[in-house]
Amino acid sequence: MDFNLSGISTPQSTTEQHVKILILGSGPAGLSAALYAARGEMNPVVLTGMEFGGQAALTFTIENYPGFPEGVGGQQLGELFQKQAEHFGAKVEFDTATEVDLSQRPFRVKTYNTTYLADALIIATGATPIHLEIPGETELTGRGVSYCATCDGWFFKEKDVVVVGGGDSALEEGLFLTRYANSVTIVHRRDALRAGAVLQKRAQENPKIKFIWNTVVTEAVGQDAMKAVRLKNLVTGETADQTTNGLFIFIGHRPNTELFAGQVDLDERGYVKTDFLMHTSVPGVFVAGEAGDPNHRQVVTSAGMGAAAAMQAIKFVEEHEN
Repeated sequence: MDFNLSGISTPQSTTEQHVKILILGSGPAGLSAALYAARGEMNPVVLTGMEFGGQAALTFTIENYPGFPEGVGGQQLGELFQKQAEHFGAKVEFDTATEVDLSQRPFRVKTYNTTYLADALIIATGATPIHLEIPGETELTGRGVSYCATCDGWFFKEKDVVVVGGGDSALEEGLFLTRYANSVTIVHRRDALRAGAVLQKRAQENPKIKFIWNTVVTEAVGQDAMKAVRLKNLVTGETADQTTNGLFIFIGHRPNTELFAGQVDLDERGYVKTDFLMHTSVPGVFVAGEAGDPNHRQVVTSAGMGAAAAMQAIKFVEEHEN
């Protein structure tokens, strides 16, 4: 499905443009913020970044977003977000921020085409699941390879799945998958888990879960759908294929916040520090979605954060207009 992205152009000489609210990111957080800011008559501009729709657009069907009892395609939901925001006056630009200066207002954000001067800024750049970088992973994403059990677990009812990882996320998501899957095989590159003791106990006592130790997945095998994973034992060097319907990868997320290092306060993992009102350490700069949320990582929570960030940004701009 093609998105109706405005502002598509090749790099030109840089111009300056003043905006009341600038939003970086076009996932559920960014477009929800755009909707609220537009209805607040702020005429917001959204810079899509390199991936319109964020991680949600990579999900074949989203069944846990309210209002869609039959589910909705990730790309379709992104398109609906965009149309609704644009209906109220938001402008979506297919462009990427390359440099920011948050030391004074208006904030300066450079892109490939324009320098934006923003009275308020909403960071909604999201996070990226860390990939295995193995053959077949990209090709089978959405066709067996997944990075979100909550999003995709339902599709694996009575099927066999493999989970990669040994931390809290891997065990939490693996336990969640036992609600649907016939079996869950957790593959870990070490001989001991890094997850907390309670999670380890739950996983080890669950009859649907088994473990393969000292092993890595070296290939996702399949054409239009996942057929198997290729495993390599790191102790013996032996390789073998294991039949599976799904490969869930939980080896961590990386927030897309490198651009803001030294500009706003980040935690030790790189997530933007925020309070419950979406404030950052810089007045007038707000955060929404996975750039500031290492815990929930859901479409609905990101959208809610986007709405909250926009309401706070509107309040900030109105208080400082004079």
